[in-house]
Amino acid sequence: MGAAGCSRLPLLLLLLGPRVSGQLRSPRPWPVPYRRFDYRPKTDPYCQARYTFCPTGSAIPVMREEDVIEVYRLQAPVWEFKYGDLLGHLKIMHDAVGFKSSLTGKNYTMEWYELFQLGNCTFPHLRPGMDAPFWCNQGAACFYEGIDDAHWKANGTLVLVTTISGTMFNEMAQWVKYDNETGIYYETWTVQASPDKKSTVWFDSYECSKFILRTYQKLADLGAVFKKIQTNYTSIILFSGEPIYLGNETSIFGPQGNKTLAAAIRDFYSPFKPHQSVREFFVDLFKIIDHVILNHQFYFFYNLEYWFLPMKTPYLKIVYEEVPLPVGSKASFGV
Repeated sequence: MGAAGCSRLPLLLLLLGPRVSGQLRSPRPWPVPYRRFDYRPKTDPYCQARYTFCPTGSAIPVMREEDVIEVYRLQAPVWEFKYGDLLGHLKIMHDAVGFKSSLTGKNYTMEWYELFQLGNCTFPHLRPGMDAPFWCNQGAACFYEGIDDAHWKANGTLVLVTTISGTMFNEMAQWVKYDNETGIYYETWTVQASPDKKSTVWFDSYECSKFILRTYQKLADLGAVFKKIQTNYTSIILFSGEPIYLGNETSIFGPQGNKTLAAAIRDFYSPFKPHQSVREFFVDLFKIIDHVILNHQFYFFYNLEYWFLPMKTPYLKIVYEEVPLPVGSKASFGV
């Protein structure tokens, strides 16, 4: 960590005060486990999507046990429908999975993504009259009939990865229901100690590719045998020293909260708002650079709790790395 970052840590400890001084280091092993919930809460009407979530969504059908279903890996640049391959050049990709029934000839797409777009899942709103940042960060699974071949093939991937039975598909569908009802919040960032592949991961992301990886693993556990092909996925990584636990919304922003720390968190998130002019954008961009790079600060929200990340070089990196297709734990299914 640079000198500026070191000089800020004592100040942060003073901001935290004795009330949370015993919580500065997490006793949990790294990475911090993603929290699952008993049910999915209703979304707040304040949260609005520019593009409607899952507009043609449908229930997952029950397949006949003897059906033979092809499973396809689907990948395309984020917002390909609007910007074409622009984000593909940066390897910022969206992942999904496709299915084709041999008995009916119908095909289907399944994916997991943000209810209110990526920006809302990554940074909060600072609403007038509300002390705490307001998050619109739910994500969910979307299942619908059809595979848009042109969308996936034009600048991405549409390739067969395995074949399963109708019974396996139905068991997977039950798992998807559980996974979707308990894994609620989208997490954009992976946070780790350094670019080294063996470095400590402090927090793992929870986004579209992780859902596809979990789905593949579930199918493998049910007996699916995957083809030997290379599969790469996008991760957006922040680099920091060991994170410092700060507290939750009540302990920081509530009546007995730490007002100085609350103000610092609001100040950090303020430049990430939507911009109305080019000048406003560059003013806020300088503030972001000042926080993250010059002062090595990042306030991170995960599992409904806030953490301080002492940022360090290279600060942020987009990687497109191979994650092999899984090997199952049951006897394989042969077609």
